[in-house]
Formats: sequence, structure tokens, C-alpha cells
Amino acid sequence: MEKRVAVVGGDGIGPEVIREAVGVAEAAIRRHGIQLSLETWDLGAERYLREGVTITEDEKARLIGEYDGMLLGALGDVRVPDQIHAREILLALRFEADLYINFRPCTLYLPHLSPLKNPAADIDITVFRENTEGLYTNLGGRFKAGTPDEIAIQESVNTYKGVERIIRAAFEYAVAQGRERVTLVDKANALPHAGALWRRVFRDVGAGFPDQRKDAMYVDAMAMDLVRRPEEYDVLVTSNLFGDILSDLGAQVTGGLGLAPSANLHPGRWALFEPVHGSAPDIAGTGAANPLAAIRCVSLLFETLGEAEAARTVEGALGDALASGVLTPDLGGSHSTEEVGGWIAQRVGEGGQGA
Repeated sequence: MEKRVAVVGGDGIGPEVIREAVGVAEAAIRRHGIQLSLETWDLGAERYLREGVTITEDEKARLIGEYDGMLLGALGDVRVPDQIHAREILLALRFEADLYINFRPCTLYLPHLSPLKNPAADIDITVFRENTEGLYTNLGGRFKAGTPDEIAIQESVNTYKGVERIIRAAFEYAVAQGRERVTLVDKANALPHAGALWRRVFRDVGAGFPDQRKDAMYVDAMAMDLVRRPEEYDVLVTSNLFGDILSDLGAQVTGGLGLAPSANLHPGRWALFEPVHGSAPDIAGTGAANPLAAIRCVSLLFETLGEAEAARTVEGALGDALASGVLTPDLGGSHSTEEVGGWIAQRVGEGGQGA
């Protein structure tokens, strides 16, 4: 049966990098004979400004019920000051599809891409960020807003179910990928209630994975270590907020957000793939946007859909582009968004040298 993936370009540079990612995906589909259709959806700031609609309940139901996943460009537009469209599309889909895993691989392909002075060559960290709880549930409120007596309360939600399944996912991934170390990142000394739950579950679940080294670190210490000795870590598992911050730091250490993909997953269900670099309106339309994060999302998409060979083909072509210097200016290259995407698509499709 043919699989279906919805494609949303998004805002700013989103349509530019997603266009190149789709070109690479289509090349892989042809080369490997994959039964997969990529279908464009009109969601984002332009539609909101045109129609006053972010996404309807029917559209959400169709996307989650009729498609296998979504490839999403960045959302964010200065013409929508409160970014309501981003919240009502991205966050709503994450919560309503119960995409509890935010999977963030941080891999250093070439040492010179890292801003670290003497980076190790083997930095390869995967962050498992809990994606549906924590501070991002938006529970709380404001009292006496706009006055000197204003009070703002933001609640952090941590449930046994939510903590257990993200920790288990991290350990299962470590086993499947031959990763030796799983590290829990928290702030249990300052947040003892949530910390006690996370540490208890980490200990209990970890007991079922005797071959993995297990340890826990406070988030501030981990932030320092990701700069000081990132090569020491394999798999990090943490809460929504801490994962959001640490995965960006991990991305920067391994070459920048232009290389950083993410997958929002509920294994066996729907999935959403997005580069994490933002809409970057200051470079939209200049041809300088880096499409590699979006192309890495294509690799994650194929992997999730069970097309491992296609995923390897895309990763291999992307690695060839990096090694050959076919890069946008942010990575020290002189090529445009379209040139980089086209080179990788040709490499994927033909299995030979890129144009």
C-alpha cells in the first residue's frame, strides 16, 4: 500500500529548504522504487494572513488519520506578532497526535564544522526530549496582567506514563544502535518533586537494560560538558524544556542549526519531521539558506517508514556534499540553496558524482 506524507513549506526560508528536501526525497523514491506520495498542504503564515485560518479540526483529523507523517518547514513570520499559526499548527499536531518523542541527532560529520577549538572526531549524541509534558503544556495563568503586581504561573507537568515511555524509548534506541551510555538530564536538586519521579523511573526502567551504562547529570553541568567533552556522551534523555535547550547546544557543537533535523514520533503511529533552524526571514529569498537539516529530515522520514536503504542513500549523498565542499555560506561554502539540494538529489538519483 502506498504511503502518504504531507509536505508543508512553512514560512521564511521554510519553502526554500523543503523544496530541496522534496527533490532529494523524490530522487530516492525513484531510485529505490518506494511507494510513497508527497502531497503539498497550504498551511502557514500566508494562509493565515489571507484567510484568518491556521488549521481546522477537520484538517488535523485528516493529517493524523489519513497520512503516515508530515515534512514541515519552519513556522514563524514577523507579520504574525503572536505566532498563533505556529502554536496552532505545530504544537497542536504534536499534542493531538501524542508525538511524545522529540528525536534530535547531533552528529559531527567533519571536525572543522564544529566551533570547538579541538573537537573530537566522534561526537555523535542523540537527544530524546519528552515532547508532550513539562512546561510546554501551558498550564497556569496571569493575574493582574499589565500592572506592577502582575503574577505569572507556569506549571510543569510530569506524569509516570510520560516519563516512563520517553525513558524506555531512549534505552530501546541505545540497544538497537549499539550505544553504550544513556544519561538522564534533570535538575533534581532544585526541582525535587519532578526530579524524584524522573530518577525513580530511570532507575526502574534502566534495570531492564543491563548492558547500558547509566548515569544522571544536572542540566547546568551537562550544558558545560557538551562544550567541554561532548564526545563522552551517547544518548541523553530529558524533559521538554531541558531537551529543547540542550539539543540546540548539541546542534551548535556539531556544526550549527543548519545541519540539525528533528523527528516528532509516536512509534507505530504518525510522525512529523522538521528542521529546527527557524524561519530565518532575514535570509529568505537570498539563496543562502542551508537545506541540509531539511534533507536530513528526509533521511529520518525514510528510516521511520521502514525504508532503511533509502535513508542510507540520502545520508551518504549528504556526507558526500559535506566532504566535497558543496555547501552554503553558513558552513563556509559558496553554493546556493538550490545548488546544494540539486547536487545531493543528483547524487541520490544516479549514485554518481553530483553536478
